[in-house]
Amino acid sequence: MKEMYREFEDKMKKAISILEADYKTLRAGRANPSVLDKVTVDYYGAPTPINQLASLSVTEARTLSISPYDASAMKSIEKAILASDIGINPQNDGRTIRLVFPPLTEERRKELAKQVKKMAEDSKVAIRNIRRDAIDTFKKMQKKSEITEDDLKGAEKDLQDLTNNMTKKIDEIATAKEKEIMEV
Repeated sequence: MKEMYREFEDKMKKAISILEADYKTLRAGRANPSVLDKVTVDYYGAPTPINQLASLSVTEARTLSISPYDASAMKSIEKAILASDIGINPQNDGRTIRLVFPPLTEERRKELAKQVKKMAEDSKVAIRNIRRDAIDTFKKMQKKSEITEDDLKGAEKDLQDLTNNMTKKIDEIATAKEKEIMEV
């Protein structure tokens, strides 16, 4: 039973790590190479992440430089950035591509804050779904007489405590991200 409990805990932790990764891809006014994590380039017929085709570096607070290892990939990288939803036009000088992040407007900050809250709520829903699945699993075990009713009640309490801890952690992460967005 402890092993199953750990399995559900790992699933909840994975939901939180996915939320953190998604927050890194939000464009919050500062240059951050992780905004390109979900952008793939059609490189010789295979979708390839940009960070495998080029070196990414932050040259100034709001400028991200992309230096392709293969000069022939320059146009493909530029097309992929234009096709993505990051909302920045690349500047190509023949050797490097520069992405200049504009300062955030108040309207964009509010929009990003709403997006942060929605992503946090989606993660909380995922956590609650994992809890529901875990409780269903333990109830089935109790019906098969594999565990006692007391074990079931204990498992439900432990899962609720775990769920509360995980949602609290999500709230902390979301609050920190909102604060970062408002300060940029």
